[in-house]
Amino acid sequence: MQEAIVEQAELGGDHGTLNPVTQEEKSWGWFAIFNVWANDIQSLFGYSLVASLFISFGVSGWTAFAALISAAFLVMFLVNLSGAAGERYGIPYPVFARASMGTAGAKLPSVLRAIVAVFWYGVQVYFASTAIELLVRSLTGISGGAEFLGLNAIDWAAFVMVWAFHIVIFWRGMGWVETFLNIAGPFVYAIMIGLVIVLWFKSDGQMLSRAQTIFVNPDATWRTEFNGFIAIIGTMVAYFAAVMINFSDFSRYAKDKRAMTLGNLAGLPLNMILFSALALLTTAGAAVVYGEKIINPTDIVERTDSVILGIIAAITFFAATVGINLVANFIPAVNGIANLAPSRIGFRKAGLITSGFALVIGGLWTSFISQFGISGFVNTLGATLAPLYGIMIADYYALRRQKLNPADLYNMDGGVYHFGNGWNDNGLVAFAIAAVFSVATVWVPFLSALAGYAWIIGAALGGVIYYVLCKKSHLV
Repeated sequence: MQEAIVEQAELGGDHGTLNPVTQEEKSWGWFAIFNVWANDIQSLFGYSLVASLFISFGVSGWTAFAALISAAFLVMFLVNLSGAAGERYGIPYPVFARASMGTAGAKLPSVLRAIVAVFWYGVQVYFASTAIELLVRSLTGISGGAEFLGLNAIDWAAFVMVWAFHIVIFWRGMGWVETFLNIAGPFVYAIMIGLVIVLWFKSDGQMLSRAQTIFVNPDATWRTEFNGFIAIIGTMVAYFAAVMINFSDFSRYAKDKRAMTLGNLAGLPLNMILFSALALLTTAGAAVVYGEKIINPTDIVERTDSVILGIIAAITFFAATVGINLVANFIPAVNGIANLAPSRIGFRKAGLITSGFALVIGGLWTSFISQFGISGFVNTLGATLAPLYGIMIADYYALRRQKLNPADLYNMDGGVYHFGNGWNDNGLVAFAIAAVFSVATVWVPFLSALAGYAWIIGAALGGVIYYVLCKKSHLV
């Protein structure tokens, strides 16, 4: 069947970037899926986000830890749903979206997903550059200098170097990307465990006992703990919102459904438990030793005054952050941009477009974007994408009963997914209504009590509105 689908894809004018994978290309076992999540979770931004959640919501460390694990299991369940079509039909997300939004309308969610991916891409380039900056300081002791847009000369040099390195990797092809990921992932844990050991000795073995008081709010009640618990789950689900939507970009390479589900089980809860525990211990240890709650691990490494640890940490953090960027941000952005003009935009051209935007966005991070706050930034992006997830799931499971016509997905001029003019108006209306409301829960004061539920509200609202409209119009 795969060969027939590929033939239809070629007749439809799509380049290899969007073609369904062949049976030979479906070679990813559970460990490859595990590595996707390992690299997605283990990044400098991911650490900073987790550390900030321990601090920002005024809950105990145990409450925050439980919320992070709960979020991991929820995301695992949601990606198993969104990845099923990719695994079964071998199609990427921009093609999958045509079933619910139309062959032309799918460009809207693909572009929105690409915009978010490019945004994250630029931010992660910046965070990876802080590791290179740490390496330069560890080796030379040079720092400071005049600033431009919040970055000094060394910061900018590191940023441009990391940005160029991404181009070198993706220009070599997906084989290089996969190899880089498999090497990068495990080393993050090694350096984080090393940090915990260093902080343990610096605290004279008192880190654990004293850390228990670091994340305790004396004014906490069951209500504040519960609200913080929900808020942390909401923020973490929003953090993974983009990957949840386009998980078919990865699941289509899975050998079978078992490989996908087992990889998700091992990759999400296990990685989140270990990574969150290390982030909690490291952040608490830094607070004990240095008297500050530091959320960027490169700042903690710098405080240790260990040149060897600084060099190892810099290389490790750099590799891990580049790894998540290539998988979680670069691939979705490339697929989304290629979907705008499949016959004219190929893998490399879409990659250069992505890199160009990322250069601007990453450079603006410290000056403007970060001022919104990490959790507010993450929740806004998640709330925007949430309705697309709900629409996609409602269409595939409730309306189409997990059955798609692969040939029509690649028929840009007609077929069941063309909806007359290429647009499914029901999907457009459902997205607009749900997105406005879910984003409002993040920013409108009188809706702030719902902020922790922003992603869930957006996804549920989008799915319900879409289902009702489609049933009413008898389009599906």
